Amino acid sequence: MSAELLERAPLLERHGGVPAHAQIERWLMEEITAGAITVGDRLPGERELAAALHVSRMTLRQALDGLARRGVLIRTPGRSGGAFVAEPRIDCDLTGVAGFTEQMRRAHRRAGAEVLAAHIVEADDTVAEALRLVPGAAVYELVRVRSADGTALALERSWLPADRLPGLLTHPLTGSIYELLADEYGLAPHTAVEYLEPVSADPAEAAALGVVRGTALMGVERTALSVGASRSSTPATSTAPTASG
Repeated sequence: MSAELLERAPLLERHGGVPAHAQIERWLMEEITAGAITVGDRLPGERELAAALHVSRMTLRQALDGLARRGVLIRTPGRSGGAFVAEPRIDCDLTGVAGFTEQMRRAHRRAGAEVLAAHIVEADDTVAEALRLVPGAAVYELVRVRSADGTALALERSWLPADRLPGLLTHPLTGSIYELLADEYGLAPHTAVEYLEPVSADPAEAAALGVVRGTALMGVERTALSVGASRSSTPATSTAPTASG
């Protein structure tokens, strides 16, 4: 890969007004976007890459530092170190009501869901209070592992009022629950209250997410309200490795 990348090194424009380091950043981003270099690939050494681009090592470092600040590259010191293509970072907006599927769509990632459980249970005191139901009322409980491009990112537990959503379990549950509520029941969540808390993966969470027990996670509890202030979704508690962004 290193030799091929060096052969593709572009001839930089010296008088076009765009700094050389910015041109190098753009070129490397194009290589990554095209899949020519992929996650985990090591870039050629600074001396080789700078020579291929006909720039100083200082100029090259400006470009590499810029990509590292953006999370595109990871730079490690030492003889076995270097600049490596990083796993794409997913930025999630916690100020709106977009669900997991929409967040992944915005990040140009393919959202997925593995359903671990989907049944009717009696609401405990916490769920009943969140949904403004009496304790013991029938609610749907959904447990799903949410993924992006096949990588597990979150363990999602959701509770929804059964009396307002007849036949919910007959619908496919591997997509967006928010979209399902809007399309089939006319309940589009328009606002939500969230609580975030750092947690450690218990054995069940670790197994579902493919991490070791005790891994640092971010717990998110969300209560979403539909138009008309009817509670359409529960305190849906999700956990995801904090390193996933």
